[in-house]
Amino acid sequence: MTSPTIVTAAMLAIGDELLSGRTKDKNIGHLADMLTMVGIDLREVRIVADDQDAIVEALNALRSRYRHVFTSGGIGPTHDDITADAISKAFGVECIHEPKAMELLAAMYERRGMEFTEARKRMARMPEGATHIPNPVSTAPGFAIENVYVMAGVPQVFQAMLDALLPSLETGTPVLSRTVRSPYGEGDIGAPLTEVQKNHPETSIGSYPRSRRQELLDGYRDPGPRCHGAWRRRNRGDRDDRGDRPITRETPALNSASAKSLQIAVLAAGLALALSASLPLLHQA
Repeated sequence: MTSPTIVTAAMLAIGDELLSGRTKDKNIGHLADMLTMVGIDLREVRIVADDQDAIVEALNALRSRYRHVFTSGGIGPTHDDITADAISKAFGVECIHEPKAMELLAAMYERRGMEFTEARKRMARMPEGATHIPNPVSTAPGFAIENVYVMAGVPQVFQAMLDALLPSLETGTPVLSRTVRSPYGEGDIGAPLTEVQKNHPETSIGSYPRSRRQELLDGYRDPGPRCHGAWRRRNRGDRDDRGDRPITRETPALNSASAKSLQIAVLAAGLALALSASLPLLHQA
C-alpha cells in the first residue's frame, strides 16, 4: 500500500468585527469541513484585525509554512477593506484595479441600473498578477496569488468562492472516520482510551462530550482510492455493506462499579476492533 499524501493548509480570518464579537464567524468551520472532505489538513487558523501590518505579518508566516492559505474578509468597498493592499504588500507587488474585474463589475452595475462608484471599484482591486476566484453570488471576484486564496467574509459568498476554487487545488489522502458513542465520562474512559491510541498510532482518536453522551471519534488516513469513495459515501449519509458506518453501543443501566469497569473495557475493545479489523477491510474492498 502506498504512503498517504499529506497536504496542509491554514486560514487567516480578517476583521475587527470578528475580534470584537459583533460578527460570529461561520467560515472557519465550513472551510474545515470542506478541506477534510477533499483530503487537505487544516492545521492552523489565525484571526487578525483590520491592520495592514498585522495581516502582512500573519500571512507571510502562514504562506511559508503551509501548502495552501485561505483568507476571509476585507475585500469589500469600504475604507476598512484593506486585505487587497495587505496581500499586495506581503508579495511586494502593486495593488491594481484589475481590468477583467473592472469589466465584470461595470457590466453587473449597468444591468442593475446602478452607478459604478469609486467605492464599488475598490472591489476590483487585487495584487498585480493575481488570478480570479469566481463569485457567482455577487460578481466581485476573490483572487489567488501563489498559494494564497483571498475570499469574501460574507458566508454565502465565501462558500460559493470555495466551491469554485476547491476542484483546482492540490489535495491529499482523505481521512476515514468512525464514531463510537459512549455513556461514560472522560474520567472513566481516559485510561483504556489511551491504551487504544498507543496500540493504533496510525490513527487520531479524540473524545468529545455531547451533553449526557460521549462521542469517541477516530480518524484513519487510507491512500486506497476505493476507500476514499467509501468515506465520501458515509459522509453523504449513504450506507453500504462494507462497514463504513458509525458504531453505536447501547449500554444498559449499571448496577455496580465492577459492571461499569467491565463495560468500559468492552467499549474500548470495540473501538480497538473497529480500528484493527473494520478499517483495513475498507481499503481492501
